[in-house]
Amino acid sequence: MPKYVIEREIPDAGKLSPEQLKGISQTSCGVLRNLGPEIQWVQSYVTGDKIYCIYIAPNEEMVREHAKQGGFPANSVKKVFAVIDPTTAE
Repeated sequence: MPKYVIEREIPDAGKLSPEQLKGISQTSCGVLRNLGPEIQWVQSYVTGDKIYCIYIAPNEEMVREHAKQGGFPANSVKKVFAVIDPTTAE
């Protein structure tokens, strides 16, 4: 199943409290339950003004539907074609 990187522009994302992050996570998980098992949230990275999320989903439309239902921005949704890491050099 395809993997996607979602860029969410959220001003002061890096200043969100643990409680706010928990609330965002709970909302996301609730939407995921409603959308079914085809879409999975893998991990997210919080930076100063953005959150980068990794999702597994059958298509970009489902990723965007998750954002719409959750009230999250999805400023950029990019399909991952390959994953590399230091072991790729071996």
